Amino acid sequence: MATEDIDWLDLPGKWTYGVCGDGRIFFINDETKSTCWTHPGTGYPIQSGHFTWPDMPRGWEMDTTLMGATFFIK
Repeated sequence: MATEDIDWLDLPGKWTYGVCGDGRIFFINDETKSTCWTHPGTGYPIQSGHFTWPDMPRGWEMDTTLMGATFFIK
């Protein structure tokens, strides 16, 4: 299964999520107060594709197209 086919917002039980500055999505179990890098329902890691850098203005992110072109998001 490709990660783009996963509905990563479909979380079981008491799970929520957060996004790191490098675009990685992590999952938080509010019941056990534990975290993990893989989706609790599928076992697959999820990559949002968005990145932030210290030199970027606040609120801006960088991403790339499938062809490798860089673009910025505010």
